[in-house]
Amino acid sequence: MRRLVAHPRYLLILTAGVIFTFGFFATVTREGQPQRLPIGVVDLDHSYLSRRICHELDATPGVKVYAVYNNHAEARKAMQRGKIFAFYEIPHGTYNQVLQFKGPKFTLYVNSAYILAGTLSYKQLATMGMLATGAVQREVFRKKGYDEDHIMGLIQPVTYDTHNISNPWINYGVYLMTTLLPAIIAFLSLLHVAYSVATERQERTTKRWLRKAGGSAYYALVGKMIPYTLWYTLLCIVANLVMFAFMDFPLEGSWWLMVLNSFLLIFAMQSAGLLIAACLPDPPLTMGVSTIYSAMSFSLSGFSFPAESMPDFFHAFSLLYPIRHYFLNYTNIAIYGNGFAACWPQFAMLAAFGLLPVVGAVVLKKNYLIVSE
Repeated sequence: MRRLVAHPRYLLILTAGVIFTFGFFATVTREGQPQRLPIGVVDLDHSYLSRRICHELDATPGVKVYAVYNNHAEARKAMQRGKIFAFYEIPHGTYNQVLQFKGPKFTLYVNSAYILAGTLSYKQLATMGMLATGAVQREVFRKKGYDEDHIMGLIQPVTYDTHNISNPWINYGVYLMTTLLPAIIAFLSLLHVAYSVATERQERTTKRWLRKAGGSAYYALVGKMIPYTLWYTLLCIVANLVMFAFMDFPLEGSWWLMVLNSFLLIFAMQSAGLLIAACLPDPPLTMGVSTIYSAMSFSLSGFSFPAESMPDFFHAFSLLYPIRHYFLNYTNIAIYGNGFAACWPQFAMLAAFGLLPVVGAVVLKKNYLIVSE
């Protein structure tokens, strides 16, 4: 506590980092998902049909026609320069092929180097391509004399009724912030508690630190952990409160289960940080390994790529990361509205991380005895 009071900049900087991260994602995802992504159209037909397709593309909420190009090379150069994320190519003679009941082929080019922008552009343009195809088919069937009900049965024989569970708006903030923000807070808490232990070694005060803990390495580690656990748990709870109460993110289950989930996440991450700090004698190495461990948790937690689809080794390895268990509990509580009966296995796994400081205390005590001699 004296260190925190003497150096308040540590808590201030890390708290400011959490606030900045929250503000960044809240600002980026304020519209739910990116809107009016710039795309292009290569119109080689210059017909009524091609102009109509351009207008319909520009009227789509997700994309905006940045420019209409005269050839493929111009559109490709614009994509390479980052001016557009995708472009449609309407071949010459499209309208004549439609009148002759032939099947003209449209080509869609997407820059998938930008994952989110490329995916959304492809989704919007593919949807518009299907609608344009349906519109062309409808005109053809009308000329053949079919009635409207028969036409729709031919164009779309099966109609899908889609329901997005707990997120009907497809708000990317719900996907990103509810998991990524607590993960960042847990990441900072691990680094902070590992740094506090590494500082004792760096300043050569380990022996005095353990003596003040009555010679108990376990009490010394837990004493280091308690202030940071309380502080970062509070930050995590405040973040969840803002998301679920003020930003109206879906929370189908119990708020108190989410509070317990947040506390156990911070507790488990700091337990892992204490083990790393106790086992590694070199402070820079301690911070390096802590950073690597935390960074890998983003990839193995399962919220960006399903852990079940990973190779068996990495799927099993993901269980060593508290964020994986937090994410599973978040899904059970907030999305599906399940109670404690569905969450207790993950709660037990998070609580089991509390054994790590016991192992770290044994290692630290051994090193302390060697130093004493």
